[in-house]
Amino acid sequence: MGKKILFLTSTRADFGKLKPLMNALEKESGFEVFVFVTGMHMFPKYGNTGDEVAKCGFKNIFYFINQKPGDSMDTILANTVEGLGNYMSLNKPDIIIVHGDRAEALAGAISGALNNFLVAHIEGGEVSGTIDESIRHSVSKLAHIHFVANTEARNRLIRMGEDKKNIYVTGSPDIDLMLSNKLPSLEEVKRYYEISFDKYALFVYHPVTTNLHNLLQHVKAIMAGVCKSGKNFVVIYPNNDPGADIIIEELELARRDQHFRIFPCLRFEYFLTLLRNCEFIIGNSSAGIREAPIYSIPSINIGSRQKNRYSYKTIINVNESAQEILDAIKRAGKIKGIPSNHFGDGNSVVKFVKVMKSGQIWKTRVQKYFVDNYV
Repeated sequence: MGKKILFLTSTRADFGKLKPLMNALEKESGFEVFVFVTGMHMFPKYGNTGDEVAKCGFKNIFYFINQKPGDSMDTILANTVEGLGNYMSLNKPDIIIVHGDRAEALAGAISGALNNFLVAHIEGGEVSGTIDESIRHSVSKLAHIHFVANTEARNRLIRMGEDKKNIYVTGSPDIDLMLSNKLPSLEEVKRYYEISFDKYALFVYHPVTTNLHNLLQHVKAIMAGVCKSGKNFVVIYPNNDPGADIIIEELELARRDQHFRIFPCLRFEYFLTLLRNCEFIIGNSSAGIREAPIYSIPSINIGSRQKNRYSYKTIINVNESAQEILDAIKRAGKIKGIPSNHFGDGNSVVKFVKVMKSGQIWKTRVQKYFVDNYV
């Protein structure tokens, strides 16, 4: 039996990034992949996306319901720490791999660190405009090993006191898939989801958990702007953070509008195909900041959720204003850009596997120390 690698996935988005890494290690001798599935994956409301994990054929999958509708983030964190901690104590992985800035990722880092298991964090060292940023940095301080998207993120972790020997610049793993020939055709995606639009934009808007008192007002303004544009929109539900129901209620009011096709979720590969072929993406999803520039697709970023994140010539930043949104939609059609490689060049999986197969990573100490005075 080889090294036991435990991956934690809680959303459709993080699974899309972790899946290429899981698949790669599953094919390598010397590794045994385990998958802890929780969070949004377990919600019928969001399409039971945990089923997509099962369809990938991983041998060791454990499903855990960590919340019920309406639970607060601290309750979700506590439930996940308890459930994951029990699972890890029984299965004793050699390392747990978590991604990003969700409460479940923080739970993974807490459970691993407090039980003396190595923790690896994917895409640490990045910034955003909500509580997610604090969660991401907290995960990084608990994690022992870091797989980051670029040298900018690496340098932030070093300034946070992380040991540069344990920081590996691999890029974002989903870019490997984005730049491959493995995505379904647009015709296949449209047929599967019954999308009849010749031209369309993507719309994904999540709640900003630190500014919920204005959420309904903001969503109404955004919907007024997109409706007045006369464009066609493929709409995806927000994540399950507090405030999601407010957004979903407003989205559902547009379901009968012929310009809208609304979905609780999309398969990740299908989403990428739609992204690659859309006129623009609008909302406040990280996909507009990270993935859209890879394809030179214009993105209209609304509000503060992605504040201080990557800026690129294809990204238009606006407030939650119907008029600003209308103006931005007109501008988006005139934007021409070249593909960005800020978050990776399509070789992330190869770089990741190389690190995992090296002897160095398994010499990492579980006891962490703050490393000072790097220049």
